[in-house]
Amino acid sequence: MSDPKYRKKTAALKRGRMAETLSVFSLRCRGYRILARGFRAPVGEIDIIAQKAGVLVFVEVKARRDLATAADAITNKQRHRIVRAAMAFVQTRAELASLDQRFDAMLVRPWTLPVHLVDAWRPDH
Repeated sequence: MSDPKYRKKTAALKRGRMAETLSVFSLRCRGYRILARGFRAPVGEIDIIAQKAGVLVFVEVKARRDLATAADAITNKQRHRIVRAAMAFVQTRAELASLDQRFDAMLVRPWTLPVHLVDAWRPDH
């Protein structure tokens, strides 16, 4: 018999992966080139890294029952980690350093296309 917490966590990971896949599809349909998925650095993780028209876009994907809950799930602490991970990514890809950078969010609800929040936040400098 398997642990209910393990099953719940596994189901959440599967939903998150599906939300990322839907988001990648949606971005590609809008002309974005996907550079990386699930980028991990010691300082944080980025769900999707894409490029379009001279802009390097770092995308956080949140899957929840409704849009408000999904948007609220992106905390300030998480935003800071994503910004630090974005800096780490650019250090590994010097050819991208000259591009403008933007932080977007993709909010995913069941049975609907993702909602793309362009320029969802700006890093604190």
